[in-house]
Amino acid sequence: MTVNMSKGQAISLQKADGGTLTAVRMGLGWQSAPRRGLFGSRTKEVDLDASAVLFADKQPVDVVFFRHLTSDDGSVRHTGDNLVGGAGQGGDDESILVDLQRVPVHIDQIVFTVNSFTGQTFAEVANAFCRLVDETNGQEMARYTLTGGGQYTAQIMAKVHRAGSGWQMTAIGTPANGRTFQDLMPSIVPHL
Repeated sequence: MTVNMSKGQAISLQKADGGTLTAVRMGLGWQSAPRRGLFGSRTKEVDLDASAVLFADKQPVDVVFFRHLTSDDGSVRHTGDNLVGGAGQGGDDESILVDLQRVPVHIDQIVFTVNSFTGQTFAEVANAFCRLVDETNGQEMARYTLTGGGQYTAQIMAKVHRAGSGWQMTAIGTPANGRTFQDLMPSIVPHL
């Protein structure tokens, strides 16, 4: 059963049977929005990038993105860069896999971001979403729609953070501007 999340909503990362999740996938999908032109509507390719920034006590200690596909400890892995999108409401264009059992104990939060590497705004993106999937059975647990278009080039999507002996996901959905995760760090800090 999928939970459609709204900005700021938190969900516990437990299986339906009460067991603890061991591996999750944060998926990102999008399409280029059609633009009206002199000769009808057309689309321009948009390169969105998913990143995961690993924090220990509010300090960034590692990052997984298109130029560093695996965290130093091996617990977080990016499946590869998609330069044009296209899946939209269907499958994932980019995915980040998190092996929750292997995340070192000092890592207490993983923040997921999306940014337009080529600099187009989200007004030029359609059907964009992020979703959390139980990687052991492929079941979608939560979906956050990146709504509203807008004149910004990035979004702080969600975070997975330790809660007691388990993990919790919080949808953030805060717009920002920047072409890379480094540009987004000032916008991430208030959500830690």
